[in-house]
Amino acid sequence: MRIRATVAAVSGALAISAFALPAAQAADSTSSYQAEAAKILAAHSGRTAFSTADTTAADLGVTFSDLKIAKAIKVGVSGHYSTTVTYTLTHGANYDPTSDDFDSGPVIYKGSITAPTNMLGGEAPATCTVTSDTTASCSGKIDIYPAEGDLLNSEAGKWSAGALALQYSTNDYSLQGGLGTTLVQRFSKLTVNASPEPVKKGKTITVTGTLTRANWEDNKYHGYTNQPVKLQFRKKGSTTYTTLKGIYSNSTGALKTTTKATVDGYYRFSFAGTTTTPAVSATGDYVDVQ
Repeated sequence: MRIRATVAAVSGALAISAFALPAAQAADSTSSYQAEAAKILAAHSGRTAFSTADTTAADLGVTFSDLKIAKAIKVGVSGHYSTTVTYTLTHGANYDPTSDDFDSGPVIYKGSITAPTNMLGGEAPATCTVTSDTTASCSGKIDIYPAEGDLLNSEAGKWSAGALALQYSTNDYSLQGGLGTTLVQRFSKLTVNASPEPVKKGKTITVTGTLTRANWEDNKYHGYTNQPVKLQFRKKGSTTYTTLKGIYSNSTGALKTTTKATVDGYYRFSFAGTTTTPAVSATGDYVDVQ
């Protein structure tokens, strides 16, 4: 489910808010949940095209707790990325979270729950298992399609997590934020080439490579500039890399340095990552020392 909130949020909204839904559809359909939830989140964000909220609608009184989400979601430039979210749903005795009239699902959002600049959810409702008369254990997904405009580069980094519950027959819902956090990161790539191959012992080896990361706005990979990267070496027969030196990527993300050939082994570059970009290490390039 893809929602981009480009207009200020509804004034005075609470962490758990209620607005009317558009015309109800069959709740047992994935497409119905996606459509209805998308309209809810758009109305909640105040997006003009969908802001037909009825402020007289009742809050379902549903709350959420114990939400668990991955520490990071690494998103490239195309395809489908998803992560599973689990949480506990607490509801009134008059609700049945397994009925066709009731659905729930996780959301992540940038900014605050009362003024989100972007909200993303799942294409299908969560699966909930009843644990008592008023609680259920739920598992759902966040679905992201970068090539369809889900994300801006400026949105990389920390996002907050929450959950949504909706009832189709009454056109009411509850939305709660502040249940957790995750990092939505621009996927990174790192290459390496060590030459010459083979090389005489004691001679200089030149190691080159490029550090790039996803650009969500043109769906290509571009150099990640001025970033610290380590040159590492693993001796043939060993499983451990040791750091030889640190360098920085240049204005195009390119890397270049030199080192002395001592024994046969593998050279690689390794990037520790940032909040916006995940850590990555190149596959080691083998050099035969003669």
